[in-house]
Amino acid sequence: MLSCTALFAQRVIDTREAHPGKYLTMEEAIFKGVGYCRAQAAWLDNDTFVMMKGRGEAPVKGSVKTTVTEAYKMEPRKRGDGWITSPAGYAIKLDGSSLYGRKDGREIPIGLSDDDNIVYGGTAMRNEFGFSKGWEWSPSGKSVAFYRKDQTDVTVFPLLDIKSRTGSLVELKYPMNGMTSEKLRIGIYSFEKENTVWLDVTDFGEDRYITNLAWSPDDAFIFAQVVDRAQHHMHLNKYSATSGKLVRTILTEENDAWIEPLDPVWFIKGRNDVFLYRTANRDGWRHLYLVDTVGTVRHLPTANGDLEYLGNDGTNVFYTSGEQNPVGNHLFKMKLRVPAKKAVAKASFYKPVMLTSGRGWHNVSLNEDFTWFLDNCSNTSTPSVVTLRSTDGKKSRELFALDDPLKDYASCKVELGTVPSADGAFENYYRLVYPKDFDPAKKYPVIVYVYGGPHSQMVQDAWLGEIRMWEMLMAQRGYVVYVQDNRGTQNRGLAFEQAINRQCGKAEMEDQIVGIRHLMENPWVDSSRIGVHGWSYGGFMTISLMTTYPEIFKLGVAGGPVIDWKWYEIMYGERYMDNPETNPEGFESTSLINKAKNLKGKLLICQGAVDDTVVWEHSLSFIQECIDNNIQVDYFPYPVAQHNVFGRNRIHLMDKVTMYFEDYL
Repeated sequence: MLSCTALFAQRVIDTREAHPGKYLTMEEAIFKGVGYCRAQAAWLDNDTFVMMKGRGEAPVKGSVKTTVTEAYKMEPRKRGDGWITSPAGYAIKLDGSSLYGRKDGREIPIGLSDDDNIVYGGTAMRNEFGFSKGWEWSPSGKSVAFYRKDQTDVTVFPLLDIKSRTGSLVELKYPMNGMTSEKLRIGIYSFEKENTVWLDVTDFGEDRYITNLAWSPDDAFIFAQVVDRAQHHMHLNKYSATSGKLVRTILTEENDAWIEPLDPVWFIKGRNDVFLYRTANRDGWRHLYLVDTVGTVRHLPTANGDLEYLGNDGTNVFYTSGEQNPVGNHLFKMKLRVPAKKAVAKASFYKPVMLTSGRGWHNVSLNEDFTWFLDNCSNTSTPSVVTLRSTDGKKSRELFALDDPLKDYASCKVELGTVPSADGAFENYYRLVYPKDFDPAKKYPVIVYVYGGPHSQMVQDAWLGEIRMWEMLMAQRGYVVYVQDNRGTQNRGLAFEQAINRQCGKAEMEDQIVGIRHLMENPWVDSSRIGVHGWSYGGFMTISLMTTYPEIFKLGVAGGPVIDWKWYEIMYGERYMDNPETNPEGFESTSLINKAKNLKGKLLICQGAVDDTVVWEHSLSFIQECIDNNIQVDYFPYPVAQHNVFGRNRIHLMDKVTMYFEDYL
């Protein structure tokens, strides 16, 4: 039988070796962005593009028609006046809780409200389901769809604002798990008719979600995905844009774990009756489906792997996917033939063609007519290379390759590899940073940096495994730094993602512990000096790991941690945990209030005092539980920070985190 050390070595995918140099300062690592690949390339129009090798570098303009480049002056971003203009020249503006339009210089009230509980055109559903706007222009720009949000019955959480002379409380409308949610309506305002019609949405209860609004190319119809409050059912509905009446339900989805639509529908260019729809609910991968407006559905035959849709030209569909390797990302093209009649039933799908080459993470940008793309690629051991390529695969031109961004600094060895998941069904990817001047005969303390929650992928086959430079700074100071993705994170398919259903933290911790135990088998790891750090879901994971496995973790630093899912928002929290009535066992077993008594190591909690995502009730309740159990814990609030700490204040935060490790690990 192979030892764990041998198994660990066998799963190494790539390594970037160490080299000598100067030490990073905290300001360089946290604020100035030293060490990252900052290459940028973006299209100016269909034929020309602008590129920069990094922060502070002069931008250069290039063209698909010539290899000659020229200096390009970046225009300073103009300060907007709040008006959002449509292709037809009309405009809308959100002012407080009201929505206004502008036509021929006239200001038109679209939705008026002097009540903060009734909001027109504002964001809804706390920006969940992939939709972060409160409005959607029609393709012609002559009409706009907008939300009317009624949060009258949503509870208030008070946030302390210390900026005034005597301080004040800001009332945050925060729909907590299991409590009353907001109620939504969708209005359609026509600038030509100067009137509003309302979509006749009757599916499920009043606290339904209505998301991912999309227009038909001819402005005639609105498509909305309606989700029940419990997030187990979804209806994709087609509505008349002139009357608001339901035309038909095109398709439905259901799932006992959860349904999470993340995208609008995308029409095939030149067609009003055929569109592309992305879901993971049908074959276990976030794939594309060809759908017509009467409900015929066919799967585009792509390999296993979640994909991201980029666009179509009427003949070809372009998407990126990790099907070659879930920590890599490649661009693909699939040719379609969609006939005029029985478009979906008789459509022909051709074999996908991979347009990028070489291992790693390819960030791509297609031009307007999908004939060229800019390919910005790096992998764990290679900094960014930016290439111009044609989508017919016939032309390719390297634009530039970055030097090592850490060439002047002490760069520690970085390793990309895999370990098994706790259930043995998957491989989990890790990033391992070895300490400076690594000597396998010595023993080193370990820092586990963790997030672990949905919609995250901490480890990619990009430059240095997608490292955060604080990890390199800590490795320079003599620490082993370990980062691993676990079940519940994204880009690995639905079974992997839904392993956390109704028990957030359980599968995630089990997977993290498998990786950590593999690491501990190495003779150069000091198993008595292991610490863990994470923020938000990572803060929840940090305290969960410390109170569930106190024999492993000597120290933890948790930022903005979820403590009990009953205090978290409805949209996110009920998706993964349901609610305390329907899942009492899950809430009981994942609550960190119940685990506070198990805390043995040193724990520092940091939190923004005006956090509007994970409200202060979480961490303060945990602190009180520790007090009640006579357990010492350290706490540091950031008085004016919200869910995270940004700007130069972040230097203070990471100095605080670093000092805690250096003092107690």
